[in-house]
Amino acid sequence: MRKLENSELERKSIEAFKNSEKTPLILVLDDIRSLHNIGSVFRTADAFLIEKIYLCGITATPPNKEIHKTALGATETVAWEHHENVLEVISELKQKKITTLAIEQVESAFFLQDFKVEKEKKYALVFGNEVHGVSQEAVALCDGAIEIPQLGTKHSLNISVSAGIVVWDLFQKMNWPR
Repeated sequence: MRKLENSELERKSIEAFKNSEKTPLILVLDDIRSLHNIGSVFRTADAFLIEKIYLCGITATPPNKEIHKTALGATETVAWEHHENVLEVISELKQKKITTLAIEQVESAFFLQDFKVEKEKKYALVFGNEVHGVSQEAVALCDGAIEIPQLGTKHSLNISVSAGIVVWDLFQKMNWPR
């Protein structure tokens, strides 16, 4: 077994990325404090050809040196917008018939392993603040919720870890790439 060289990885150019068919997932980050978490989510979004990221509330926006440190250029490939109000973003997505899902521990949440994707649907995943999670108002506005089961003494994960887990799970359930 031999580790592959970067030149062997067939990485897309920025232009090729922008012209590629995207995975029908949108990420909504609300009030994310850590610039490193934001950058890490951008990097995950790039890896899985995510359609767009909405940065809401106090979530910082590119260009930013600290975001770039973990995004490693993904802010140049992944489409993003900043909005002050996450509730307005969720409402707009729902008007476009995009299924909105809070990634949170709430009553009636689907455990991630039990969540079934509908192949022709587009999904928006709402991730909340590192301390408070997704706000109750945003949870109430979403079409549903997904919970990552956790068995240890801590019942929370870093937002960038949660995003990676959920994006990967839905990505593979959607049978991407097609």
